[in-house]
Amino acid sequence: MPETVFSKIIRKEIPAKIVYEDDLALAFHDVHPQAPVHVLVIPKQPIQSLAHVSEADVALLGHLQRVIQQVARQLQIDETGYRVVTNIGRDGGQSVDHIHYHVLGGRSLSWPPG
Repeated sequence: MPETVFSKIIRKEIPAKIVYEDDLALAFHDVHPQAPVHVLVIPKQPIQSLAHVSEADVALLGHLQRVIQQVARQLQIDETGYRVVTNIGRDGGQSVDHIHYHVLGGRSLSWPPG
């Protein structure tokens, strides 16, 4: 998989406002937030998108879901509600070829998103 900005953030070559990190995952504030709370949750293992997940990645994806839950609790949006989004491919709005989940909250979120 090609080098991405997320690879550089994982290696701490680019600064990020990190809110969670463990051996498998990293969560940090989005540099262009779309809500008062906008955090990206990524695996440290490079996977291009949800379309590229293999059977071997299932446990990692489950771990990411738990990280999202923990980040929402930590940022105090767990009780009021939040949205989790992953974009897949260019038409889906994916701008970085490394699977990532947007955790958005801190205000009422409308639907459809756009």
